[in-house]
Amino acid sequence: MAIISTLIGVFAPLFLILSPFTSYTDQILSIHRTRTSAGFALDIPGIMLTASILKIFYWPGARYDISLLVQAFLMVGVQITLLKVALDNRPPWRGERPFSEMGKSLLETGTGRPFDFWKWKQQRPYWAYLLYLAFGLLALHAILQPDGSSLYTRCIGGLGLTIEATLPLPQLYANYRAQSCKGFRVSVLANWLFGDMMKMGYFFASEPGRVPWAFKLCGMFQAGCDACLGIQYWMYGNGETAGDIETRLS
Repeated sequence: MAIISTLIGVFAPLFLILSPFTSYTDQILSIHRTRTSAGFALDIPGIMLTASILKIFYWPGARYDISLLVQAFLMVGVQITLLKVALDNRPPWRGERPFSEMGKSLLETGTGRPFDFWKWKQQRPYWAYLLYLAFGLLALHAILQPDGSSLYTRCIGGLGLTIEATLPLPQLYANYRAQSCKGFRVSVLANWLFGDMMKMGYFFASEPGRVPWAFKLCGMFQAGCDACLGIQYWMYGNGETAGDIETRLS
């Protein structure tokens, strides 16, 4: 048992640090190669960028394990690349609207999201949101100078980890609507599932206090959702979507 714990303690941090590359490189290359991001949930980079930025600003107060901080920085770089490739290769029209229409009501926009959040037609609002988030948090940190016991630190950490835990949900919904996993790379799913096992082993094998319980609870929820994605891939496969079948038969 001690040997297993030692191996997990050595290899799990390395895997966590490299996971942004092992999880998303194939998805980036696939979208670039096929020239389409159809079937890929654009919310994935949105969730990971928001969560990773929050986790970076959570570290000064919480001082959690350094490998998780390095992972967050690398994840930001990888997800920015994924977002850029996915935006450049979006299908012609998916209901997105520009920032200039933010004044319209939810009924007028029709996406069911406040201000059509993360469903914009132009690319500029995506980058503007990320800059506002990062500089806003930087300003708050400069003003509040939070420590590990502050309410601000606990809130920002809980928010970031909760957002990250919802990562599989947009893809689960996209797969359900399409009745297919087409466009979602099995390599991403495999890395998510393997990463869940490594994270859970590392989180619970680490010495007390090294990994906050918020990481453990959100990790368990995300692992359950990733397992559901695996069931979807087994049920639907990556063949034609329901829309493709309707178009072919019409």
